[in-house]
Amino acid sequence: MRIVIAECKQEVSTFNPAPSAYSDFRVARGDALLAHHRGCGEEIAGALRVFEAQPQVRLAPAWGGNANTSGGVLSADGFARLSSEFWEELRRVAAEGPVDGAYFCLHGAMQAEGEDDPEGCLLEGARRILGERTPIVISLDLHGILTDRMLRQCDAVVAYHTYPHVDFVETGARAARLLLNILLRGARPVMARVKLPALVRGDELITATGAIRHCIERSREMEADPRGLAAAVMWGNPFTDVPELRSNAIVVTDGDPTLAAAWARELAELFWRDHERMRVPLTSLEESVRRAAAVDHGTVVMMDAADATSSGASGDSNAIVRETMRQGYRGRVLAPIVDPEAVRRAMAAGIGAEVAVTLGGAIDPRFEPLPVTARVRLLSDGKFRSETFGWPWDSGPTAVLEANNLTFVVGTRPVSLFDRSWFLAHGQDPRRFNMVIVKSPHCEPHMFAEWCALKIDVDAPGATSANVKSLGHRRCARPLFPLDPQVPFENVADWFIRSPANDTA
Repeated sequence: MRIVIAECKQEVSTFNPAPSAYSDFRVARGDALLAHHRGCGEEIAGALRVFEAQPQVRLAPAWGGNANTSGGVLSADGFARLSSEFWEELRRVAAEGPVDGAYFCLHGAMQAEGEDDPEGCLLEGARRILGERTPIVISLDLHGILTDRMLRQCDAVVAYHTYPHVDFVETGARAARLLLNILLRGARPVMARVKLPALVRGDELITATGAIRHCIERSREMEADPRGLAAAVMWGNPFTDVPELRSNAIVVTDGDPTLAAAWARELAELFWRDHERMRVPLTSLEESVRRAAAVDHGTVVMMDAADATSSGASGDSNAIVRETMRQGYRGRVLAPIVDPEAVRRAMAAGIGAEVAVTLGGAIDPRFEPLPVTARVRLLSDGKFRSETFGWPWDSGPTAVLEANNLTFVVGTRPVSLFDRSWFLAHGQDPRRFNMVIVKSPHCEPHMFAEWCALKIDVDAPGATSANVKSLGHRRCARPLFPLDPQVPFENVADWFIRSPANDTA
């Protein structure tokens, strides 16, 4: 039984002015795709454990592309090259022998110039290559944007159940088991989807403690039921401004459309009951720094979700640092920032030298460059592993600059900042500072929240602001909470069933 495996993952912010490119992706083909994932705790690693435990399964790895971090909209040329390689490898696999099934590891919140639904486009091409009778199971980030085109081209969807995301491996294993259910046991997946007109953000979406946990717990109960194949609530990526942006409840059952619809409506009702709570309370820049200055002992964490590189922002905001300088904040500040020219000048000056640079506003013009005279304390190639998952990350040439009470870790390109790894890899222990700027909508509790003296969610400008009304959505369907007042919600399920003849209903 021959199963093809492929991957394509990127999350973008439409509001980041810097486009992503093909070069931002880690690409692997054929056996190299499997080799990479055997040493990396992502979805395909979980799928491999399930597939390789079945002696009758033979894997046919195709193409895998995973963006090094989230970013701006992918260039048209970048997507053209990426998609052509994806389909080329599928054609190679199909030419080498019959394909019995396919598992595609996708994200769901991609966007490219001229293509608002890259995942749907990839699936359409894959369906043409593999044929209508080949079952295709996909896994998605729960921040994915679930389009009609995606649902028409696949047989089943499996999505993460955790935020912050810690179930990558588990999700891949769930998808693999579902595909084997189809191939070995004759399961006939039926998908039901309810559209939820809401964009939500904040701590109530932390699945262990927030209001969203009721949806997640019920989804898991549905999957544990012999009639259920998959269930999830996906709240999309509020920063990918495309026509089908919204939240969704999605359920897959074995041959029972009535049950699938009933369960999808149940999840949708649970979500809608709490949706107004799913907004993070934000504190203005001025008040945030004032509150931080009033803390005598310990570390204040300034959560700058508006410049969250893991959500697609540029990472070059200096807004919080600028406000600390304006107010004359005296505590020691640790700040991450992306500024290639500042790094270049620091590299040219060398360790120990004093250098005059500007920091911030190198990518996103909403931030005015901040003049700083600093001492170069450390230089590196920017290669390190994430603290959370051990994944290889690369911020490019990187410098640590000290200017009075300010310590900047300055990178050439953005990396995810939801843990402490970029700080620690460059000799900076957040516990030794009075204020640490964390450019993320969340962090694992032990990274900051459990030990910091105060955590403040700052209402700063940026491409991934939790103040979603400030972003300027233009493409998504309206009305949509919280962009519009009095948003109506009709709890109606759509079915997506691939019939025995494998025509999409």
